[in-house]
Amino acid sequence: MNGFLIVDKPAGMTSHDVVNAVRRMTGIRRVGHAGTLDPMATGVLVLALGAATRLMQFIDGSDKTYRATLRLGETTTTYDADGDIVERRPVTVSQTDIEAGLARFRGDIAQIPPMYSAVKVKGQKLYKLARQGKEIERAPRPVTIYRLDVLDWALPDVTIEVVCSAGTYVRSLAHDLGQTLGCGAHLIALTRTAAGEFRVEDSHTLEALEALAHAGRLAEVLLPPETALTALPVIVLTPEQEQATRFGQTVTLDTAPDAEMVQARDAAGQLVAVMLPVEPGIWRPKLVFQSAD
Repeated sequence: MNGFLIVDKPAGMTSHDVVNAVRRMTGIRRVGHAGTLDPMATGVLVLALGAATRLMQFIDGSDKTYRATLRLGETTTTYDADGDIVERRPVTVSQTDIEAGLARFRGDIAQIPPMYSAVKVKGQKLYKLARQGKEIERAPRPVTIYRLDVLDWALPDVTIEVVCSAGTYVRSLAHDLGQTLGCGAHLIALTRTAAGEFRVEDSHTLEALEALAHAGRLAEVLLPPETALTALPVIVLTPEQEQATRFGQTVTLDTAPDAEMVQARDAAGQLVAVMLPVEPGIWRPKLVFQSAD
């Protein structure tokens, strides 16, 4: 069983908890996830099963869309509702103030990751240091906020939609917006509504997946491995080219696409490899896909 499951992660579970649940229901040990969600977060969590785990790198870097609810006037240790409140301030901002504040975060920005995160500094995970009561300097990281809009507001709560690059911390965005507004803020709800091409409307609850697995019908909702590569052009290899590719050799293509990367398939349409150009017309495999991996 090789492919992708789109899970609607429930609140209260870690992403790894979801992986373990799918391992139990399928009996498959080789399960991984792309794009970690915090325990309080819900929504799209992409799981790879079997050989499809080798393709997760093509999903991890995809853009994400979130619906986030912020509570103004309160700052917490974790920048979200799971942390302890460390400061309260009065909320006197208007919707115009909020819109002006959001404008400062659209586009390319430098974001400092929260202390309660899995980011490593000098080999140490920040959240482990934070649990010891330590706070260290963190280097800002470049991220891109493509869209940032107010969906609803009923002070002290504001709900926004965020479309952003991979690696963006919405918790940090909530905290930084609160600092910009002068009243503080933290995240009280977060739903990932999309990860790349995957939408929450197409996701499945763990209960639904459990029922399908029990009935022996889980394959009905398992997306093929090629789903991870929809952004890449497709080339079809001859039997000779396929054999050379599987041995890691370069191949010459008479009609090569103008692309930085392609997915190569056999005559039956099955994925063989992801390939990179070496020079005009000559391609080498970056990753050779074996369904029995």
